[in-house]
Amino acid sequence: MKILKKIIAAFVIVTGMSGLTSCNYNSLVEQQQGVDQAWAQVENQYQRRADLIPNLVNTVKGYSQHEEETLLKVTEARAKATSITIDADNLTEENLARFQEAQNELSGALKSLLAVTEAYPDLKANENFMNLQAQLEGTENRIATERQRYTEAVRDYNTAIKKFPTTIYAGWFGFTPKPQFKAEAGAEKAPEVKF
Repeated sequence: MKILKKIIAAFVIVTGMSGLTSCNYNSLVEQQQGVDQAWAQVENQYQRRADLIPNLVNTVKGYSQHEEETLLKVTEARAKATSITIDADNLTEENLARFQEAQNELSGALKSLLAVTEAYPDLKANENFMNLQAQLEGTENRIATERQRYTEAVRDYNTAIKKFPTTIYAGWFGFTPKPQFKAEAGAEKAPEVKF
């Protein structure tokens, strides 16, 4: 009788533990997939921006023959930004920092390009340029939205793998924290405005 009770107790414990493991494991898999999907959307929007740039550069090139250096910087920054891709399985702090640095460099080059166009009133009035500029601005908004969604998915996932008892199962099955975007260096300082 004692042996039967021990067998039943062991069966209940093993069944209960496997049920908890399966439930937590499935939840973590779903959250990890959510992070991967959010990252794919971030990449999708950055690719959309990269696809708009050649048309923008060509439009500006037709109006501003004197801005070769600025156009070259934009083209080089685009090439660098599109050469750095991160698979969702390789999202590490270092990889994300390299990706973000390249994207920030491209953003800076685009700002310089758009600032140069202020000197060309005919270009600013060009319908194609205005359309490309509007698409670029819309894409920047989409990038911000998708980065926010990624950040939220990472927060939920990273929180889940650190909660008890899930942290035990997360360790067993290799669930590791995902990195977050970081602000650009110097972003904490308010810009100086002089009139």
